[in-house]
Amino acid sequence: MAGTGKKKQATPDVPGTDATAGTDAPARADAPASTGATSLTSLLTDDDLYLFNEGSHFRLADKLGAHLRTVDGVDGVHFGVWAPNAEQVSVMGDFNDWDKDANQLAPRGVSGVWEGFVPGVGHGDTYKFHVRSRHEGYRVDKADPMAVHTETPPKTGSKVWDLAYDWHDDDWLARREQHQALEQPMAVYELHVGSWRTVPEEDNRPLTYRELAEPLIAHVQELGFTHVELMPVTEHPFGGSWGYQTTGYFAPTSRFGTPQDFKYLVDQLHQAGIGVILDWVPSHFPSDEHGLAYFDGTHLYEHADPRKGYHPDWNSYIFNYGRPEVVSFLLSSALFWLEEYHIDGIRVDAVASMLYLDYSRKDGEWIPNEWGGNENLEAIAFLRRFNEEIYAAFPGVQTIAEESTAWPMVSRPTYIGGLGFGMKWDMGWMHDTLAYFQEDPIHRRYHHDQLTFRAIYAYTENYALPLSHDEVVHGKGSLLTKMPGDEWQKFANLRALYGYMFTQPGKKLLFMGQEFGQWQEWSHERSLDWHLLQHERHEGLQRCLGDLARLYRDEPALHDGDADAAGFAWVDATDWEQSVIAYRRRTRDGDREVVVVLNLTPVPRENYRVGVPRRGYWTERFNSDAADYGGSGTGNSGGAHTTPLPYHGHDHSVNLTLPPLGVLVLSHDPSRTED
Repeated sequence: MAGTGKKKQATPDVPGTDATAGTDAPARADAPASTGATSLTSLLTDDDLYLFNEGSHFRLADKLGAHLRTVDGVDGVHFGVWAPNAEQVSVMGDFNDWDKDANQLAPRGVSGVWEGFVPGVGHGDTYKFHVRSRHEGYRVDKADPMAVHTETPPKTGSKVWDLAYDWHDDDWLARREQHQALEQPMAVYELHVGSWRTVPEEDNRPLTYRELAEPLIAHVQELGFTHVELMPVTEHPFGGSWGYQTTGYFAPTSRFGTPQDFKYLVDQLHQAGIGVILDWVPSHFPSDEHGLAYFDGTHLYEHADPRKGYHPDWNSYIFNYGRPEVVSFLLSSALFWLEEYHIDGIRVDAVASMLYLDYSRKDGEWIPNEWGGNENLEAIAFLRRFNEEIYAAFPGVQTIAEESTAWPMVSRPTYIGGLGFGMKWDMGWMHDTLAYFQEDPIHRRYHHDQLTFRAIYAYTENYALPLSHDEVVHGKGSLLTKMPGDEWQKFANLRALYGYMFTQPGKKLLFMGQEFGQWQEWSHERSLDWHLLQHERHEGLQRCLGDLARLYRDEPALHDGDADAAGFAWVDATDWEQSVIAYRRRTRDGDREVVVVLNLTPVPRENYRVGVPRRGYWTERFNSDAADYGGSGTGNSGGAHTTPLPYHGHDHSVNLTLPPLGVLVLSHDPSRTED
């Protein structure tokens, strides 16, 4: 989970009058339209309302919110909003001098939806809904939950916006399903748009979506990554939440441009062959007055009982997943990003907090489910529905769960009892691996199991291996500063960590800045320290990572079996005294394979024998200690011939020199078979 900070944002200080509704206002709540009949100006059919109330309308962005229309030759906007416990709802904005009563909406029967057509409203106009509740005289100005564009924070108004854009990524979309299959390489570069790079000449403002496209593409291509993952760009009032306190579930944040600017970024990434994953937060939302909380004077989107509806860790509200309209809202949001913005994958944040009713709660602070357990049955049903609907509509995308517990079958189909995600972050691997690498090498022999344990469960899920933003914030330090030893050893350890990561089964994710060795931990308030690339060790680290990512991408043995147990086998997991492990990665058909050997002490090991499955010559494809990376250059002069000496259960073996704090990747050269 990301940032926990949150602060209140005031609604805009806008003028208002006591004027009554004009002749252009839609019918009032007591007018005939309240019977539920569909008017000529309405976008909502009776079927729409039925599906919405049933929890099965997943295209709400086409019906609710603000939509430019022409009715009887008159241009204007159709507004629609869900507020079942309102006594009156009106729309106010630039077009009526923010008069809270000038343009009242009408209810559609018992659906809870209020709607109306307002002539004269145009593209770019700012608006809010003024809601008068039936309860306790509650009146509030609310941003549109379905807004597709907003004012730039700290302003909180919604904007009428035409989303038209001319896409040029047909080739990518046609091949996307092939690119993103589980047997294909996926190396993800995670970034925070606002702090990746800034403009020093302009008071260090962040790059816009359009400005970001060219340098980001060049950097990702240089590194060899296949995808970028954007920390939440859904609109949010407080920048210190990093986007994880969402108020606009249908709007890319206006901090960096318009919706079309964001589409341009995605379009350019796709044309460059780079996929885009969006971080999405259905687990909770902030309590800011203009947002979803207490929307119509009742707990509409959230549970009323704080034991189910309030999140103690993040000072936020929890969605009521048992309410059909909330399900329609959230699933409409997810599908909207996939359809409207051509997003290739959705990473769902904080899944564990959704699955468990007692998550981060003490006894007495939570309510058991109907069977007396701590499982959130409504959230489970929601997540299954989320995955079913997404894969039915967009079979080429991937859904990814950040789930930090041992919940079973997160990435298994719903028809066999799974949650239906395409992948799951392996948080256990992340914790064990970082704990091991932070140990002084002299003590690593006593922590050998932190490297070997993963093989027991590596294929119980379709895993992604994350070294994300969460590991380099809140006083945890950067990955480089976590490494023990002097400066040379820190860089060698980090290169070895990346070598281990990119040769283990599972997809890869690395947070920005760690590719070149940030010394400072990440802060959303400043740019990455790009100047470090002037120094050889930092440049060498980035070169090492790029070579690793390209090797992972181009060598089928390193990715074809990421989600199939045929893709991994131990060579030797028992040499704990020397902190050495060796394993094989191979394609599912066994046609191609590599041998990986790690020496995780600063002592070079000469004449170290490793059993290999084929006789002949084994080429040294990668050496993390290469001089070009800033290492000592210790290695095997390009490779080694086998000898017919049985070892590690194989008939042939190679005699190697293991570099200090180094990782070797060897592959068989069939053109050179002599011993």
